[in-house]
Amino acid sequence: MRIPRQAAVLAGTLLTAALISAGSAGAGSAEGGSDAVSSMPSATSAVAVSVTPQTLNVVGLPCRPSTLNLTMTNTGAQDRYADLTLAPTGPLQLSRTLFSSWLPAVDPDQPVSAPVEIRVPRDTAPGAYSIDVRLDRSRLTVPVTVDPLPPKGPGDNLALGEQATASSTHGNFTLCGAVDGDSDTEHWDTLTGWNDGTRAVFPDTYDVALSAPATVSRVELYTLDTAKWPARTNGLRDWDIQARVAGAWQTVAEVRGNTLGHVTTTFTPVTTDAIRIRCLDGNDHAYSRIVELEVYGT
Repeated sequence: MRIPRQAAVLAGTLLTAALISAGSAGAGSAEGGSDAVSSMPSATSAVAVSVTPQTLNVVGLPCRPSTLNLTMTNTGAQDRYADLTLAPTGPLQLSRTLFSSWLPAVDPDQPVSAPVEIRVPRDTAPGAYSIDVRLDRSRLTVPVTVDPLPPKGPGDNLALGEQATASSTHGNFTLCGAVDGDSDTEHWDTLTGWNDGTRAVFPDTYDVALSAPATVSRVELYTLDTAKWPARTNGLRDWDIQARVAGAWQTVAEVRGNTLGHVTTTFTPVTTDAIRIRCLDGNDHAYSRIVELEVYGT
């Protein structure tokens, strides 16, 4: 059973690239280069660009990227290609720096959209940075604030935002979806969660590497459990919890016959640098589904 994933909702600051029609007389460019309309090359259509959100916050965790949503709309009368470029400052790392698309001139206007993930290295100093977004010779700037790393003490979720790996991931989901801090099962298939990509093939594995070796004794696992998709028919049923010790995986706890959306498992404390959920079966016998995985120390 395939569970759909909602596309990102796009709205925000509007930058209109008002392009001069072919044959119109253009004013001279300002010295040193100007983003004014008068400095644009001749063209035959206009493109509106929107970005969401208007400002971004990001933290230096591998599975806690921020997402900037880009939309281009041809508001003119002529079809055209458009190249939207992104230039980050400082340590910002973008999943793409170019968004190119063919933009047909149709009525009503049809937007074309794409997401961009923004990450920073773990050791990035908190501070203010930015991303310049350019279309032709118009530009807008998206402010980006790098926040301090969240605490990772014994009472904190050690898996939050840390690097996840999996045996497979369904195309409608992201690998980091189960360590993104969102345990609300109602957000499944829109904002959060992990689903394996091999229907009716078990076992599946979902791992999270800790930022440093830690002594852990509790795992909180949230599986799919909504009114439409209850855990008793769609949630994870059987799994082992494994800890990586000296490079080898050791089973520290087992869960069998589960029908709940949230399962707390405690076990003898173990010092480890990674936790694995070895998924053995789902209640639909088709997929492994984890909404959120949390790991806690002693």
